[in-house]
Amino acid sequence: MAGRLATFLKDAWAKQPVLVTSFTIGGLALILPTLSPSTKYATMINQAMSYNYPVPLQDDGNMPDVPSHPRSPRAQAWSG
Repeated sequence: MAGRLATFLKDAWAKQPVLVTSFTIGGLALILPTLSPSTKYATMINQAMSYNYPVPLQDDGNMPDVPSHPRSPRAQAWSG
C-alpha cells in the first residue's frame, strides 16, 4: 500500500509538479489549523463567552432610573 502510494506520488510529481504542490498546500491548509494552539484557545474563549447579549430597553415613559439618552445623567438622585 505504501509502495503504491509512493509510486503514485513520484509519477504525479514527475508529470504535474504544480498540481502536487497545490494539493499539498491545500491539504496542509485544512489540517494545520486544527493542530494550532490558537485554535485551542479560541475554542476555550468561545465556550466561556455567552451568546446572550443585553437588549436595549424601550422607554415606556415610566422608567425614571433609566436615562433616555446615553449622554444624559445615569440616574435620578435618591430622595430620601
